[in-house]
Amino acid sequence: MKKLFVLLILTCVNQMAFSQGITEFDLVIYGGTSAGISAAIQASRMGKSVVLIEPTSRIGGLTTGGLGQTDIGNKQAIGGIAREFYQDVKKYYQQPENWKWQKAEEYRDGGQTRTESAEDAMWTFEPSAALKIFHRMLAGEKNITLVYDQRLDRQKGVTKKKGVITSISMESGLTYSGKAFIDATYEGDLMATAGVSYAVGRESDRKYGETLNGVHTADTARTMTNQVSRNSINHNFVHGVDPYREKGNPASGLLPFINPKGPGKEGSANKGVQAYCFRMCLTDHPENRIPFEKPANYNELDYELLLRNYEAGEKGFPWINSDMPNRKTDTNNRLGFSTDFIGQNYDYPEASYSERQLIAERHRNYQKGLMWTLAYHPRMPEHIRKEVSRWGMCKDEFTEGNGWQEQLYVREARRMISDYVMTQYNCEGLAVASDPVGLAAYGMDSHHVQRYVTAEGFVKNEGNVEARVRGPYPISYRAIIPKEKQCKNLLVPVCVSATHIAFGSIRMEPVFMVLGQSAAIAASMAIDKQIPVQHVNYNELAKTLLENKQRLQ
Repeated sequence: MKKLFVLLILTCVNQMAFSQGITEFDLVIYGGTSAGISAAIQASRMGKSVVLIEPTSRIGGLTTGGLGQTDIGNKQAIGGIAREFYQDVKKYYQQPENWKWQKAEEYRDGGQTRTESAEDAMWTFEPSAALKIFHRMLAGEKNITLVYDQRLDRQKGVTKKKGVITSISMESGLTYSGKAFIDATYEGDLMATAGVSYAVGRESDRKYGETLNGVHTADTARTMTNQVSRNSINHNFVHGVDPYREKGNPASGLLPFINPKGPGKEGSANKGVQAYCFRMCLTDHPENRIPFEKPANYNELDYELLLRNYEAGEKGFPWINSDMPNRKTDTNNRLGFSTDFIGQNYDYPEASYSERQLIAERHRNYQKGLMWTLAYHPRMPEHIRKEVSRWGMCKDEFTEGNGWQEQLYVREARRMISDYVMTQYNCEGLAVASDPVGLAAYGMDSHHVQRYVTAEGFVKNEGNVEARVRGPYPISYRAIIPKEKQCKNLLVPVCVSATHIAFGSIRMEPVFMVLGQSAAIAASMAIDKQIPVQHVNYNELAKTLLENKQRLQ
């Protein structure tokens, strides 16, 4: 009750400031993702007044949206406020009252996120736990005004003077003035509206001299340093799956979600975006489970490729069902036909708000139909139906959506093009940024981009990459700030300046938290000295980053 009271007080204080028209701040942060929260906390600690504007009714982005299996690569690369969050996760689960559906000793995490006995942090968590922790972290800061349900006017919502943003306006008409601004959204809407250059989709391999970036249908490709599998055969169909509505008859037309134009030239650029999904939080606890339901608009043809894949010999389970505390999961894509809605998100990065809502709803309905098919369709193998039907959505997670969240897993949208573009060379240690503001350590990871018909007449997916990085590598400060001629007081810690394949390594929630904190430190220094963010002295910045427990090497 006391914790709830604190949160209510925080809300009341924020609403009081809001109602009194206090809309001038040192730092304006658009996007209450994990990066935005980290940035707000850091700026507050540096004595800056901060407004954190969340376009929806829930903060935390993917960290509170189902992604509880932390993609990290190397835990020692994570410091600062990001590590504070994961330390708080461990403290949360050390409290017996937070174990409702199982005992603490019954829980076993695994894989890269396994929490060892001597660790000070924990890396797996329920969405509701992450949300509570973020609220408590924000409640501990006195300089933050948190605003919900305010969307940027993407047509004329940025006011600039001589390359400096002076204010941003919401669709509601509310305007927020600031000395510096941070775009912490997954989509990069503030960045784009401010006139900053960006890319969408995959560059060709030739553009930056890479080998893992463009279209590739072959099973392997040579990197710049060693032979590394692109894993095109991973998360793909078994051999011989017919793509046509009437088997063997091209005249009958293709089944849904197959690109009729083919994959494109090897190594070429492609406007497609790696697939999105919802990171489902499932449970097998009978008292907390909501059984999978058949959507009202269910169309069996949408899942014909799934059924044919099993009829052609697929044996595996089409999900990665990672255990989270309290008999819950973080459920992710696996095999050739799974939770990724391949090829159905290309318009999302630049789409209008209403169009994005439609895209998200199509993804949700697709996944609802997928889960019902896996659990109950008579053409599914019995062992799949028996296992999947044990699970369901959680009654105590995302209660407003009957267990389904609003946060779509936007793996990639816009990517800024700045004076420094992170590339495959950085990931492989062949190029090293001289001005690091954080480390990335996860492998170069892209989900599939498209589904096509091979020369043999069978269906395959294209776009998956799972390639190693040499070790933790630095992310350049110049990769989170625009070109000076485009904007002098904006920082972009999520839609960073990177190629498609480099972003596939950087795009992890702990790294976004790290970059959000570093962006806030740089913004505060620029405010104090009244200089463009491009003129912040890096040696002074690095010193302050280290003082705030960031890890740079």
